[in-house]
Amino acid sequence: MKAFRSRNPTTIGLIGLVVIALFMLAAYFSDDLPIIGGGTSYEAEFSEAAGLEPDDEVRIAGVKVGHVSDIELDGDKVLVTFKIKDAWVGDQTRADIKIKTLLGQKFLSLEPDGTKALDPDTPIKKDHTTAPYDVLEAFRGLANTVNDVDTTQLAQSFEVISTTFADTPDDVKGALTGLSQLSKTISSRDQQLSELLANTNKISATLAERDQELVKIMQDGNLLLQEITNRKAAIDNLLTGTQALATELKGLVTDNDKQLGPVLTQLDQLTSMLQRNQTDLAQGLKNFAPFVRVFNNTVGNGHWFDNYICGLIPPALPAVNDPGCLAK
Repeated sequence: MKAFRSRNPTTIGLIGLVVIALFMLAAYFSDDLPIIGGGTSYEAEFSEAAGLEPDDEVRIAGVKVGHVSDIELDGDKVLVTFKIKDAWVGDQTRADIKIKTLLGQKFLSLEPDGTKALDPDTPIKKDHTTAPYDVLEAFRGLANTVNDVDTTQLAQSFEVISTTFADTPDDVKGALTGLSQLSKTISSRDQQLSELLANTNKISATLAERDQELVKIMQDGNLLLQEITNRKAAIDNLLTGTQALATELKGLVTDNDKQLGPVLTQLDQLTSMLQRNQTDLAQGLKNFAPFVRVFNNTVGNGHWFDNYICGLIPPALPAVNDPGCLAK
């Protein structure tokens, strides 16, 4: 066998580039690989997409089992491609597009049924699928329809009908008169109704654009409530421990009341005496301050000091005391 160093470096380089390219392709198409991929791909036919988008969740019994990978128009139907991992899908499975949040986000719900597994090459037919009615699209359609209605012409039409049936019985005449008044009211409020529906359309569009942010806020609020719930046990333990500590301290004070009582009484007497002599203590500290200052100046001149305290020697020895220090 040839040594590695003796081989052609050009051939080794080309083989290395091919291997790197294969690894890059495997990483790019990792979801389509049979073992490490994102699961098995299935298809379902719907009458409309109903706001479903790629990467939306696929759920079975409320549990996420995959995601929507592609949505495309196939003739008179919408073909939804989705992937499922670690879940069984039967040949009679139902697929429904359901509303995930109040803001209109959707998910694909599956109800597995059948006696054998569904063939990935056989799509779920339209008679086994349902799509919800999109409320946001309904508001947009209503706004556009009302804007196109000629309310003045509508009011004139009602007036013509009322005039035509003027000789009819009173009940019919009253009903038509009411319709005429209703049409006049609608006509007089045309601008306000147009603004209201236009604003409703703007609000629905804003909510649709901010769908992800609002969902994130709701999820964060849910996490906050969950964390508070998790900390509830710790707070309960803290309060229980505090209550137990208060009980122990109460028992300690009760058991040592005879020893603590005299001590607290004497301490009260001491503080009372210090309070009474507070003025004298303050005056003594004030008078002692000049001596301390001079003493500090004296000892700060070297390793020795010379000091003289007048009246330290008893008066019986007048030869030692300075005449000025003798008792008068």
